[in-house]
Amino acid sequence: MSKLGFIGLGIMGAPMAAHLIKAGHEVFLTTRSKVPADLLTGQAVACASAQEVAEKADIIFMMLPDTPDVQKVLFGDKGVAAGLKGKGKGKTVVDMSSISPMDTKEFATKINALGADYLDAPVSGGEVGAKAASLTIMVGGPDTAFERVKPLFELMGKNITLVGGNGDGQTCKVANQIIVALNIAAVGEALLFASKAGADPAKVRQALMGGFAASRILEVHGERMIKRTFNPGFRIGLHQKDLGLALAGARTLGVALPQTASAAQLMQVCSANGMQDLDHSALVRALELMANHEVAKA
Repeated sequence: MSKLGFIGLGIMGAPMAAHLIKAGHEVFLTTRSKVPADLLTGQAVACASAQEVAEKADIIFMMLPDTPDVQKVLFGDKGVAAGLKGKGKGKTVVDMSSISPMDTKEFATKINALGADYLDAPVSGGEVGAKAASLTIMVGGPDTAFERVKPLFELMGKNITLVGGNGDGQTCKVANQIIVALNIAAVGEALLFASKAGADPAKVRQALMGGFAASRILEVHGERMIKRTFNPGFRIGLHQKDLGLALAGARTLGVALPQTASAAQLMQVCSANGMQDLDHSALVRALELMANHEVAKA
């Protein structure tokens, strides 16, 4: 059994860490607030800081909200880098957050300088996938580090791909978030159109699920739009952050992402109306506000 660390025990991190604990590993835990009591089973140990986690664990996982959070946990006071100083050789830092690909490359270089390997391994699948250990995991980093950590990834996910070098995992996640956002917007527009025209959106969705328009987004998020179940699996605020990464990257690369920009604006409408903590399927609410019509009643 490995000595593992897990930093960030929120809506995604807590169930992911639980799978590692259940498998019998010794897991050192820390998070911004208090470590959930239900995780302190088996060989799980609560730690006072990220530095302590890095000192005690051989493989350190992070699941944090945004780029500044990762930077602070890695290089801030009592951070991971402090725990690796003089002890980094043979250790691996695995960032499973969704953050800037450009900053990820810089973080990897700094961690490598302390003797440790670095993997960026963002995930897709939301809270449901985290709980079911069915996440898609997109990995950037060296082959040897990937092979070392892969058995642990397999405890948390199903579709695990080494995309390329450091930063490529994050680039893949940004691409994923573009596709998901545009599909949510498309499903929202289709169901709004059908509902406003007088058709039953539930029946329209049922019919579309048997044709070429069928998708996982239509299946899961279309149902949320109809049933008005917007409790978060993945919050609008976080998806907004990811689209911001896409648009910032596009400016750097000199490419246009017009549909991504449109989806980002729809999410901004939701945030401006206090809906940033709703599930990203609630993007449909921006379309409904403009149409003065709801897809369905709660």
